[in-house]
Amino acid sequence: MDRMMTFSPSKAISRWPVVIALLMFAFTSLHVSASEGHGEEAFNAGDMIIHHIVDAHSIHLGTFSIPLPVILYTEQGIDIFSSGNFVDGHHQAVPYTSTSTGNTYVLEHEHIYYADEHGHVKTEMVKDDKGNDVETKMGPMDFSITKSVLGMFLIIFLMILVFRAVASGYKKRAGQAPKGIQNLFEPLILFIRDEVAIPSIGEKKADRYTPFLLTVFFFIWMCNMLGLIPFIGGFNITGTMSITLVLAAIVFIITTVSGNKHYWGHILWPPGVPLPIKFILVPIEFASIFIKPAVLMVRLTANITAGHIIILAFVSLVILFGEQGQAIGAGVGVGIGAVLFMVFMFFIELLVAFLQAYVFTLLAALYFGDATQDGHH
Repeated sequence: MDRMMTFSPSKAISRWPVVIALLMFAFTSLHVSASEGHGEEAFNAGDMIIHHIVDAHSIHLGTFSIPLPVILYTEQGIDIFSSGNFVDGHHQAVPYTSTSTGNTYVLEHEHIYYADEHGHVKTEMVKDDKGNDVETKMGPMDFSITKSVLGMFLIIFLMILVFRAVASGYKKRAGQAPKGIQNLFEPLILFIRDEVAIPSIGEKKADRYTPFLLTVFFFIWMCNMLGLIPFIGGFNITGTMSITLVLAAIVFIITTVSGNKHYWGHILWPPGVPLPIKFILVPIEFASIFIKPAVLMVRLTANITAGHIIILAFVSLVILFGEQGQAIGAGVGVGIGAVLFMVFMFFIELLVAFLQAYVFTLLAALYFGDATQDGHH
């Protein structure tokens, strides 16, 4: 308890959310998305699943669509407008001409490109590495507030509110039993510090990295939980590769900067290893510097996205059996089974949301501990 009183959650949380938010905004703006269908079409399970798990320029709440701000950097200047301008009153895709720069844009598969005089994507011929002419789509730099960016900012804002309240509780009730929101989050804070940071990094150095580890854990966990709330837009924040890329890049930077002589010595010239083996081992060890954060990125993205896909696949089963008018007995039976399994998977995803945040945080702590450990003789 005495150690807990010297640990300030406000210091642990206050700085990292802003840093992570700015880096993620820059990377996530250059997003990769899939297509969104328009008009009256037969239900397509693949399109529906892809539409819900990828980033987008709008948020869908049931039958309603909320457009998000579009921010484009062009040679003529910066264009800022609503993504709703890409859809007409009949929900059909249309080009949009900016009143400030005069540029005409078209939204295709959630990418924004320049449009030609016919409203189609503007292209140009460029030379590839082999000198061949390749047709390339022309588009501005897109720094829009997309669905994942908005969800990320909502979570960071919530984290700041929550942990300012937790820090305030520690200041007002110093030496007393926690109450309210402080009592709710203290077990998780102590768990990350005592079961993740200290065993992985060491008691003397753990406090230096605990603020970042706490921030990453709660950010990933809350993002995962937001993505499991039905009917609020299908957020898949940590399933967006650009966001997990930034998280992994920050872990890579901290690990690289924190590395001591012992750490770099074992990578660049492992002691006690025969010289011929070193020529094999050193390239592998050096490659591991980049493989470790890559594994963090891919594991988190794949696991969270896979969970969303499984749940949406069973939702699609119910819809498909209803649309195709199959025998009532078979349709109802498969529908009930799909719903029950979907509910089961939803509760599994609640556990996965916590586990993925824990695994990412634990691996990051192990990397920090490996980089800062003292030599053993």
